[in-house]
Order: sequence, then structure tokens, then C-alpha cells
Amino acid sequence: MSKLAPLWPAGHLPHGWGDRPEAPASLQSQRSRWSRRRNTSISPLVGEMPGRAEGGAFRYIAAFLFVIATVFLPLPALSQNRPDVEKQFQRWIGSDLALVAKKAGISENTLKAAFQGVTLNWDLPDLVPPGSTPPKQQDQSQAEFSSPGAYFSEKRLQGLAATGRGLAATYSATLKKIEAAYGVPGEIVVAIWGRESGFGKARMPYSAVQVLATKAFMSTRKDMFREELIAALKMIERGDVDAATMKGSWAGALGQPQFMPSSYLKYAVDFDGDGRPDIWNSVPDALASIAHYLQKEGWQRGRDWGFEVTIPAKVSCAQEGPDLAKPISAWAATGITRISGKAFPAADLKADGMMLVPAGRSGPEFVVTPNFYVIKEYNNSDLYALFIGNLADRIASGAGPFQAPWGDVGKMLRSDVLAMQKALVAKGYDVGNVDGLPGYKTRRSLGDWQAKNGLAPTCFPDPSLKGKIR
Repeated sequence: MSKLAPLWPAGHLPHGWGDRPEAPASLQSQRSRWSRRRNTSISPLVGEMPGRAEGGAFRYIAAFLFVIATVFLPLPALSQNRPDVEKQFQRWIGSDLALVAKKAGISENTLKAAFQGVTLNWDLPDLVPPGSTPPKQQDQSQAEFSSPGAYFSEKRLQGLAATGRGLAATYSATLKKIEAAYGVPGEIVVAIWGRESGFGKARMPYSAVQVLATKAFMSTRKDMFREELIAALKMIERGDVDAATMKGSWAGALGQPQFMPSSYLKYAVDFDGDGRPDIWNSVPDALASIAHYLQKEGWQRGRDWGFEVTIPAKVSCAQEGPDLAKPISAWAATGITRISGKAFPAADLKADGMMLVPAGRSGPEFVVTPNFYVIKEYNNSDLYALFIGNLADRIASGAGPFQAPWGDVGKMLRSDVLAMQKALVAKGYDVGNVDGLPGYKTRRSLGDWQAKNGLAPTCFPDPSLKGKIR
């Protein structure tokens, strides 16, 4: 479905947008995981979660995208002899899956109970029934990408913040205990809770076992979903949840934090003391599990996620990226100041910060901390992490939108950006993913090329540059 979704949908961004961060040299021993891509995001894959439940417009957009995905399923998926495929599915459960499950410690009784009455869900996207050909990757080279500002709906953020402030007050005692245990501020946890499942109000109508089994049997990512299915069966085996109760999204993501089953096994915690982690019905368990995840991914206690700043014209915007980290005092020494007029916290001055200019010189500018990249481990998108950071600030202190406006930088075709990337690569630049999307390595390479060719660095592709980089 992600191939049919807009480049900046109302839900999560495509993982292809931007570059996977590399650890700053000074932090590689602690954060070496930044330099390698996760096999799966903590939350569901892009384009696979229709019900994030923050309200109104998004649900309609998601439903529309689901219909479009269904309409454009490859013909074999629609024309297969379904009874025959269903028989193959049942044989697969009893043979291939049963063997893998047994090796993973899943009992025969658990397997039988989990699959009682389970059939294929033919309404899911990305299905490749046996004997059919996987759909070819659709060429998006002619698609326009939107301005990053489209991601930050003020109405939506205000609504989430208002609800989030109320819930932060309701659960203040629990959040204080969570911060004491894991070091993650309550407003960050509540912001992720709101962004992922509308504070637990999202509809989760799908049987996780059916979704994961269908995709493990006949999707474009069978191996990944088979691993998640085995993880779900382990949850059932150890008594955390039964198959009937294990409801999730159409990507198989579970509960209020939207954990995939493998993430549940690693990070879900019992915080209410009833003897088992319940991320469906227990708010303390759901919130503590989010915090535990962030802690395990490297959250630095006592540090913020980042700061909106003003970068003087004399300071090159081509210094962006987590691999170009330097002490925040060093950034301040170049003339970079917080846009709020406040000083950088004294405790942060000797600690590392990284420049972030997601729209180049045509949008808000930031110095972010390593915690920003921990948030990105939840969903690998700069804009997702900025959304969480801004929402958390609103919940904690009543902050508003980023002060600098987002420029109208979304008028380029991906094919035009792709041509620029290829030209930059030919000149020896590392642009990250050569995919027509301007991640931080593309942005800074472009800014460096502009400076070397007598142009004012903007660190973002625009129509005036078409054909100039050769």
C-alpha cells in the first residue's frame, strides 16, 4: 500500500524519506544501532495502519487509502481459486508453521487453540497468493512530494495536546513513577501514546493471529511476518494473552503502544502489578512499556529531545546529520541561538547536539539531542520525531507550533530530485538513499555543492537547480 500512499500521508511517513542515522563518533559505543536499519519499526510499517484514531479526517483518509490499495491489488490476488489457497494455508499451518513453532517452544495445544477457526484475510494489502507473481514496484519518479509543513496539522496537534494534557494530569502519579524508573519524561510517553493509538481509543478490530498468519503465508514480506507470528504465539504460550483477545491493526501491531509482537516480548512490562503486561487494557502497562522501549534504545535521562533554533546565514546548513554531532556549546559559539530567546540548558552545553534542517533554509531549524534519534527508533522519520517533540512540548508547557514557517518547498518531482542525487553521487557525494527524496545526506550534499559553485546554500532541492548539477 505504501507505493500508492501520498509521500507524506496523515499517518506515518514512508521509511524511505530521509536517511537512516549514523551514530555520532563520540556516541558510537552507546548508540551503534543508529548505523543499521531495524528490520521492523516498533510501530507498524508505513501505510499499513488504517486506524490511528486521532480523529475524523485521518480515519477517512486511511479508509480511502485502504480501498485504493484493494482496488490495485495484483489481478492474481483477486482471481485466485480461494478455496484451493485456503486448503494450502491450512496445510502450511499443520506442516511448515508447526515445525517452526515447535522449534520455538510452542506447544501443539497452543498452536491448535490459536488457529481454531482461522482463515485467510483476503482484504489485507500486499498479498501474493501461491502461484501468483508479486506486483512490480510502482515507479513514483513522477510524483510530487509535499512540503514538510503538511505533516504538522495545527488542528490535529491542538486536539492531541488538549487531550494529552488532561490525561497527563489524570495519570501524573503513574507518569512520575515511570520517569523515575526509566528516565523518560511523561510528556514524551503521552505524546507517543496519543500519536500511535489516540490515547488507546483507536479501533483494533483485527485478529492479530489471522493478520500475521495471512501475511506470513502470502505477503511480500513473508519472512518478517513469520517471525512476528512466532512471537505472537510465544505470547499466547506464556499466558500473556489468548488468541481471541489479541487484537491489533491490519499490520499486526498490538495494543495502545502499537507494538509488533517481537517488540512486545522485548519491551512490554507489567507496571500495575497484576502479574502480566497488558498493553490493551492497562494504561500503566502501556505507558511504562513505551518508556521502557525508549530507555532500552538509549534515552539519555535529563535531556530534552531538541530545540528550535535560528542558524545565522554565515553558518553552513550543510553541517546537518547525526554523524556531525558536536557539543551544543560549539553550536552556540557559531551564533546559533534558540528561537525562543532562552539560553541552552547549562547541563546540555557540554553534551552532543546535531543540526537538523528538514526543509533546508525554507523551514524551521533545529539542534537536536541523541534523544531525538531514540524517538526515531519508534518510527524512522525526522518529521515523526519532530511531531512527537512538539506535541510533548505542548503537553508539558502549553507550547505552540514551531515559530519559523514551513516554506512551500514541495513543488519538485521525485524524478528531478533523483537526477540531482545521481549527479551529486557522480561528483563523489554521499547522498544516502538515491530515491528522489531529500534526506539529510542529500540536503547537506546539495548545500555543499551550492557553496562551492557560488550559490547561497539552501540545502534543499528547488526548481532553480534543475539541470545545473551535472
